[in-house]
Amino acid sequence: MANGRKKGYYDDLSERFAQIYEQAGIWSDMEELCVQVLEAREQILGTEHPDTLRAKAKLAVTYDPSTEHQETLTARANLAITYDHLGRYTEAEQLQVQMLEAREQILGTEHRVTLTARAQLAITYAHLGRYIEAEQLQVQVLEAKEHILGTEHPETLGARATLAVTYAHLGRYTEAEQLQVQVLEASEQSLGTEHPETLGARANLAATYDHLGRWTDAELLSYEY
Repeated sequence: MANGRKKGYYDDLSERFAQIYEQAGIWSDMEELCVQVLEAREQILGTEHPDTLRAKAKLAVTYDPSTEHQETLTARANLAITYDHLGRYTEAEQLQVQMLEAREQILGTEHRVTLTARAQLAITYAHLGRYIEAEQLQVQVLEAKEHILGTEHPETLGARATLAVTYAHLGRYTEAEQLQVQVLEASEQSLGTEHPETLGARANLAATYDHLGRWTDAELLSYEY
C-alpha cells in the first residue's frame, strides 16, 4: 500500500509504546520502537509519506531529547513541506510555527535560515487566506533582507515582490504598486529587460495598474512584454 496508510496498521501499537517510553524518559527502548516504526513505514508507505516523516522526527528526538535538535528541526521542515504540497496547510502551519520559534531561539531573528522559516510560514498563512498575518511576517523578512543583503539583492527583490502580492490580496494596490515599481526597475537594471523575472515583474505591475483603474499605464506595460 504505497499511497496511503491502512487504519489500525500494526505499527500504531509500537508508536503508542514509544510515546509511553518517551514520557518515562526511557530513550533506548523508545529508539528501538521508533526504528521499527520508521523502517515499516518506509517500506510500506514510502520515504516521503507524512507518517514516515513524522516517524523520522520522532526517532531524531531519541538521539537528542531536546526538541530543538537539528535532525528534529530538519525532519519537521520536511514534513511541513510535504503537508504544504498536499494542501494540508493547517498542519503545515503548526509545524512551521514550531520551526520558526526554534530557529529564532537558536540562530537569532535575522539569520538567513530563520528568515527562510519566517517566509515559508508567511506563504502558508497566505494559502490559508490569513493575509494580515502573512503581511506582518513578510514585512519583517523584507526589512531584514534589506539590512543584511542590501536593497538590490535578488533575495530582497523576491521578498519585496512577495509582499506586493500580499498587499494586492488585501486590496492595498497603491502599496503593491510602489513595491512593484521598485522590483521592476531593479530587475531591468540587474537582469535586463527581457529576463523572465523582469517580464514577470512587469506583468504583475500591469495587473496592479489594472486594479487601480490606470488602464493606460497597464496597456503600455502590456505592450512592452
